Amino acid sequence: MPIVLETVNLEKRFGGIVATNDVSLRVEKGARHALIGPNGAGKTTIINLLTGVLAPTAGKILLDDNDITGVSAHGRVRLGIARTFQINQLFPDLTPLDTLGLAVSERLGSGHDWWRIVGTKSQVVDEVIALLEQFHLVDVMEERTAILPYGKQRLLEIAVAIACKPRVLLLDEPAAGVPEDERHDILSTVAALPKDVTVLLIEHDMDLVFSFADRISVLVNGALFVEGKPDEVARDPRVKAVYLGEEAHV
Repeated sequence: MPIVLETVNLEKRFGGIVATNDVSLRVEKGARHALIGPNGAGKTTIINLLTGVLAPTAGKILLDDNDITGVSAHGRVRLGIARTFQINQLFPDLTPLDTLGLAVSERLGSGHDWWRIVGTKSQVVDEVIALLEQFHLVDVMEERTAILPYGKQRLLEIAVAIACKPRVLLLDEPAAGVPEDERHDILSTVAALPKDVTVLLIEHDMDLVFSFADRISVLVNGALFVEGKPDEVARDPRVKAVYLGEEAHV
C-alpha cells in the first residue's frame, strides 16, 4: 500500500530534553496503525508534531509525499489531517446536534452562520443525522455536552473529527478515562471507522490496540523501539521487558 503519512528523522527538543529522537515513521494508506509505549515515551509529542501544534527541531513530515513540515495546524486540517485529544476540546454548552452541525457547516464554509444553516440545508441535516447514528448519540443529541456521560463525550469528539472528512485521523487515547461499562461503544465505534480513513491510534488499553491495529509501532524514550504486526509485537521479549519495567536491549 502507498504511504500516506511519513516522518523523516523527526526530532523535538525542549531545551536539553529530547522528547522525539530521530523518528522515521511510515503509515500506509487505509492502515489501522497503533503507536504505543510507556508513559513519557513521546507519543503525544508525535501527534502534536504531525498536526502542527508543535514545530520540530529537526526532520520533516510528509503527507502523500508532500512536505507539510511548515504548514500551520489549520492548514493541515484543510489538507485532511484531523485529531482527537487526551482531554476533550468540546463546547460544554452546545448539544451534540449543535456541535456536529457546527463541524459540518464549518467544513462546507458556512461555519459563521451555522445556527441558520443546520436546519435549512438538507446536506448538513442528513450528514449530522448520519453522524449521530454512527456514533450512538441520537439518544443524547439535544443534551448539553457538559452533562453527557464521559463515554458519550469521547464518541462526540471522534464524530467531530470524522465530520471534517479526514484522510488521516489521529486518535489520542480515545478510551482514556472512560468507565468500563461505557468502553464497548468506544471499542465498537473505533473498529467501525470508515475504511477510507487512515488511522493512527495512541492508546494504553491493549485490548483496544490489539483488536484494532494491523500494525504497531512501539516508542520508548522518544525513539522507535520495535515495529511490526500485532502478533509479532505481542511476542517480542523486548516489548514485554519495557512494559514490565525490566532492562531491555535492542
